[in-house]
Amino acid sequence: MGSDASGLAEFLAQAGQTVGVDVLANRLEGLHRSSSGVALIAVEWGPPTGVVVVNWMQTLSDDLPVAQISLLLVSPDERRRGVGRLLLKAASQATRTAGCGSMLLAAPLLADASVAAFCAATGFEAHGAVYARALRKKV
Repeated sequence: MGSDASGLAEFLAQAGQTVGVDVLANRLEGLHRSSSGVALIAVEWGPPTGVVVVNWMQTLSDDLPVAQISLLLVSPDERRRGVGRLLLKAASQATRTAGCGSMLLAAPLLADASVAAFCAATGFEAHGAVYARALRKKV
């Protein structure tokens, strides 16, 4: 996992998400140790071309655990080549193996049309809205 951190940190930085290599390595290791999530990285002859992070949890309203994608990112140069679909397929297999019954993908409802088209083409349907709140004060 730690060996993936350097390339993944660079990949994320190119997408505007700066995370230190050591911090990212610790997060990947924590996710790997947990039994409630997975990070899958697409690599084709060099640096990462895509990543998906999915976590699952039991809810009171669902019989089976629910998976939630917290990150799905594909390099702009690799889009429309099937990388995103392959990442979703691998994430779906991992979550089915974990016993999940459904998967959520949080994307802005007003995102550009390509996001909505990708979601629809991969079987996702619009389902409510998401609100977030910080639990600690920012210093």
